Amino acid sequence: MRPHLCVALIALATLAGCGMQRGGELTPERKATVEAGVRSFMADVARDISANGPTAWQKFFVDAPSFFMAAEGQLFFPNGQPMSQWVQGITHFIKTVNLQWGDGLRIDPLTPTLAMVGAPYVEVRTDPQGQQITERGYFTGLAEYRNGRWQFRDAHWSVVPASAKTPS
Repeated sequence: MRPHLCVALIALATLAGCGMQRGGELTPERKATVEAGVRSFMADVARDISANGPTAWQKFFVDAPSFFMAAEGQLFFPNGQPMSQWVQGITHFIKTVNLQWGDGLRIDPLTPTLAMVGAPYVEVRTDPQGQQITERGYFTGLAEYRNGRWQFRDAHWSVVPASAKTPS
């Protein structure tokens, strides 16, 4: 047997013996832990935004260059800095927000610290003059566990146009 082939086989056998799963998959127990953590995080997001208004969003987004957010086919925030500035000024346009995730929350644990999430949502925003705007759509995001908590590393909002029919 050739030396490099022998080394490769030994490395493969070592990895298999150490309990590595095919494709880096999570164990069922770890997957359940990630799923429960992200489910709780999503509930916290809706509860906090609804209770504390739009400025509460800032604590749920990763404050790092890796963060980005898109909405309606456009890159809304290319990183965390413009988002932080936007959140500070948002109270001039939005006084309160009532955010509810709809049935069908999906969580796809990818690693112990990353999970994809998707959920239908309804958001009722009230401006400083008391006018309400109701928006329905679908949210997707990459949740990341860092510094002892879950946050959105990336986010995307798709709004259902008022004239659109929902698929049956």
